[in-house]
Amino acid sequence: MGEYLFVLIVGMAAGAISGIVGTGSSIMLLPVLVISFGPKQAVPIMAVAAVMANVSRVVAWRREIDWKAFAAYSMTGIPAAAAGAKVLLDLPIRFIDVGLGIFFLAMIPFRHWLAAKNIKIRLSQLALAGGIIGFLTGIVLSTGPLSVPAFTFYGLARGAFLSTEAASSLALYVSKVATFGGLGALSADVIIQGLIVGSSLTVGTFLAKNIVRKMSIGSFRYVLDVLLACSGVSMLWTAFF
Repeated sequence: MGEYLFVLIVGMAAGAISGIVGTGSSIMLLPVLVISFGPKQAVPIMAVAAVMANVSRVVAWRREIDWKAFAAYSMTGIPAAAAGAKVLLDLPIRFIDVGLGIFFLAMIPFRHWLAAKNIKIRLSQLALAGGIIGFLTGIVLSTGPLSVPAFTFYGLARGAFLSTEAASSLALYVSKVATFGGLGALSADVIIQGLIVGSSLTVGTFLAKNIVRKMSIGSFRYVLDVLLACSGVSMLWTAFF
């Protein structure tokens, strides 16, 4: 009971943070899930919880979804996520963690450079990003810091960004969970544990909604930079320690 209580508390905090900047829940929750349930169960539990978390963000911001961006990103991301999940056990995850960690840290100055140049990506480029990020989503636990720049470079912010990124991530995670189910990695216990963890993320998401409404665009971008930095360091820490 003590372990579940701790997981729920961390889950609410993770849900609130991801509800503000669109990602971060997996990075915060993974160490707790590994300690509480073991490394073999942590990945599918987090996948089930991520489905619930993204459903809550979609519901909270449903009126602001950019459906064109969602369609472009998801049509390539869904099959790519399924493909990535199938090769999950065969890939050297450490190398991927290192690469993603470096990418997240490099994304901070690069994102500001693009903003200064006023560079925007088009729907076709967003679709390409969906395929790449979708494949990585199938392999690793958290690619939120990759999808965040993709949608912000497209020009989305605050509610429009949170809703569209959540709807697209939901489609990718459903594909990943379905693939896990087909591979026999989703037991009844894993599903129940994932739903419990996901419920705490859902509560955190709705708690964060009023915070997002009051944030300025500048504050939103500052929080995003902090999260990218934390994500990069976390990935490198996971790879080497």
